[in-house]
Amino acid sequence: MAIDHYLFDLINQQWANPVLDAILPVYRDKLTWIPLYIAVLYLIWRRFGTRRAVYLLLCIGTVIAVADQLAATVIKPWVGRLRPCATPALADRVRELVNCGGALSFPSNHATNHFAVATVMSLTWVRRRGWKFAWFLWAFTISLAQVYVGKHYPGDILAGAALGAAVGWIGVVAYRRLAKEAAIRGITPDD
Repeated sequence: MAIDHYLFDLINQQWANPVLDAILPVYRDKLTWIPLYIAVLYLIWRRFGTRRAVYLLLCIGTVIAVADQLAATVIKPWVGRLRPCATPALADRVRELVNCGGALSFPSNHATNHFAVATVMSLTWVRRRGWKFAWFLWAFTISLAQVYVGKHYPGDILAGAALGAAVGWIGVVAYRRLAKEAAIRGITPDD
């Protein structure tokens, strides 16, 4: 817990600067990424056709729904950890750059959802290692922004990343079994 608080203070307090204060609240917002989602969907549809694109889209939607609900309605109430911005003892120390939102923090739904998407994309559509890395870097930077804006501890991000990756992997296994030959596959050890 002490390391988590130390890292939170480092990221939320010591890394503070006007440029990141302006960029990261927008960068971490899910609406910011709608053009990326549309572009990726178009590229998948163009390369693989409607049927295969729909199967992958259903996989992604299901994975996000399961990961999000597991984090928000099962784990968060069970753990009961307060967000840094909702912790009375930290109220005077937290730089809150966005609305605090719900009181519970562990795990981060942003991290859970973005790592779930990164996992699905890296195991299906994306074939090159550099692009696989880019998806995970995208998920990591959005998750780290959650710490910077005062909503999460780094441990929340780590737990969300692990949960999202696990749900994403399980989702891809199910997707491959259900979609069979219509499944879009990246290069994997069994290919």
